[in-house]
Amino acid sequence: MESRTSAYLSEVADIAGRLDRASIDRAISILFEAWRKDSQVFAIGNGGSASTATHFACDLNKWVSDGATRKFRAFSLVDNIPLVSALTNDSGWGDVYLEQMKNFFRPGDVLVAISVHGGSGSDKAGPWSQNLLKAVKYAKDNGGKVIGLSGFDGGVLKTASDACIVVPASSTPQVEGMHLVLTHLMSEQLRSLLSPDMTTKAESRVY
Repeated sequence: MESRTSAYLSEVADIAGRLDRASIDRAISILFEAWRKDSQVFAIGNGGSASTATHFACDLNKWVSDGATRKFRAFSLVDNIPLVSALTNDSGWGDVYLEQMKNFFRPGDVLVAISVHGGSGSDKAGPWSQNLLKAVKYAKDNGGKVIGLSGFDGGVLKTASDACIVVPASSTPQVEGMHLVLTHLMSEQLRSLLSPDMTTKAESRVY
């Protein structure tokens, strides 16, 4: 038991050490710019990634925005169960995020798409995460920015996003766990930028 625990934690440390810092910084810059322009941030994901989307939206609205002169406006498109179930019932799961984007998304807004495989691969129901990729395309076609969080080889999100943080691992638990670490990292950095004594300095920076 102890050896397995040590091996898992060693793998976590190795993965963290190989994360691309530049892509993390790009993602933070996009989110800060959204806050600066009072744009909206939408987060989406399936399965475990859906819970990360909800958690990230919560952190942006509460933890990051505490004490700020203006708060983030962040929304997880997995949270409205009546709407999600109505869209799924009428149009199918494949359009569940696209249809909500048509309602809410505006030019300048940001979409955070979270997917372990980045929209690559398939299983019993067909190709994975196509509902995310439809939403990503809509965001790009309608004047928005896209941040991707993926793993494995990055999948479609790696090239479809304005900033994509690819977790260098081929293990779903490790990728999902690191995605949560990354959203907390970004939240911590943004909270610092939005703090009253940092906001003026941060707004004057070139991103």
